[in-house]
Amino acid sequence: MRRAGVIDTAGGLGQHDHLCWVFDTRQDYRATVQRFLADGLAGGQRVVLVADWAGHDDLARLAGLAGPDSPPGAAQLRDVGAYGGGSLTDPAAQVRTYAAMTEQAVADGFSGLRVAADVTPLVRSPEARAAFARYEFLADGYMARHPMSAMCGYDRAELGAAAVAELAGMHPLASPDATALRLFAADPGDTAAAAVLAGEIDIAGHAQLRAALSRVDLAPVGGTVSIDARQLTFIDHTALIALVEHVRGRGAATELLVDRRSGVPQLAGLLRLADLRVVVA
Repeated sequence: MRRAGVIDTAGGLGQHDHLCWVFDTRQDYRATVQRFLADGLAGGQRVVLVADWAGHDDLARLAGLAGPDSPPGAAQLRDVGAYGGGSLTDPAAQVRTYAAMTEQAVADGFSGLRVAADVTPLVRSPEARAAFARYEFLADGYMARHPMSAMCGYDRAELGAAAVAELAGMHPLASPDATALRLFAADPGDTAAAAVLAGEIDIAGHAQLRAALSRVDLAPVGGTVSIDARQLTFIDHTALIALVEHVRGRGAATELLVDRRSGVPQLAGLLRLADLRVVVA
């Protein structure tokens, strides 16, 4: 089972983990990247650093960590042109690119693929962030099922807190103070839900929730969209109504799987939404 939550280190992550690391200085991010990729090398993965600022010194440090007996190509360096020439217009195509890289890594004798990418240059406009948020959710679904892990880096000093929260919220794992809510792909080994909704959603998160919902494909099964909300610690009535209305717009009812300590069953009882079913799981 892969990890989800807010974490303060990029160390010790597994083969399917997907982390958003928000940084304020490149120096701090470099140290985090080294730890994340070093763990990948130790686990037999091929590691790839994607960053416009990275150079041969960064690659040399990674190659040194890989060791002289590692298979060829254990550590690789790319710039953000790897994402559709530096402008992500087809999120699904980018997922296919990483799927091919993962398959090639396994064919070359590695246990999988691990990518650390500073994608700040790709999300400077609202339109670019919308496309990249869609990509993050699709890529997360791929990682949940295949031997790929990734750490996506966003420069808060350049993008601003609201922009990075929008993107961090599409990851199972996030660095501290990156985002209050997260909407990400469900772990197929744990639940059959269409997605996981986690964190806290109050008035400050209403716009972010609506944006996140607009960027994912919550496919109904038998007329119902099931969402794993066991990691949702709080949701207010406005956000719950918005969630149900979004699913209703897809012609489906909403099923929320919640923790036994959740206050959602009581809230749902007060709202009496006919197309909402709450299941304590």
